[in-house]
Amino acid sequence: MRIRSFIIAYALVLAILLFADRRSGPAQGNRYSHVVDLTGTPNAAEFASATRIVAPAALIPGTWSASQIPPERLVAPLVVMDLEIRPNGVSQITLSDIADWESRHGVVAQGALVAIRRVGSANSPGTALPITADAAQFLMDARYVVGFAIETPSDFRSDRALARQIALHGNYVVDGATKFSALSETGSLVIVAPAKNKIAGEAPVRVLAMVR
Repeated sequence: MRIRSFIIAYALVLAILLFADRRSGPAQGNRYSHVVDLTGTPNAAEFASATRIVAPAALIPGTWSASQIPPERLVAPLVVMDLEIRPNGVSQITLSDIADWESRHGVVAQGALVAIRRVGSANSPGTALPITADAAQFLMDARYVVGFAIETPSDFRSDRALARQIALHGNYVVDGATKFSALSETGSLVIVAPAKNKIAGEAPVRVLAMVR
């Protein structure tokens, strides 16, 4: 019931944002046209979302739990970067990839949530996130991103140093998300709605993208 109540609350926020946007009048170019639900298919046995948020507390005890993440960090610009197949079979977003992305789309919006979209069968087995540690550090330090979203489960046991940096920056990871193919690289707004659990470092989450 708690997750339902929290999702309902965020749905109301979404409705208010959409209504305000439609009433904005002259700012026609900033209007959002539709909403894409990025949440994975629920698990019928547990009646829980297949998509979850990994909060800082899951990475370093004593930091923010899922419900303690400030609300303003759960509503953010959405930036989408493509993860492509590399010759060695292991794919990660690198600093060079970010530089190439910014040359095409402009500087990554400050305070954005960065979604990493797999292209073809691109994957990054055995890594915490499909992004190199220095690339993630750059996005957190220079672009002040609030977190990362991926389509696969995350496992930070293989990179505790990266996990620590993510937690110390107050960032979070959304894993098991879907439908990144329906998004453009920029221009969307994402709303992340975790279950209201004061102690959980990981929690089911509803993820909605408002798309222009």
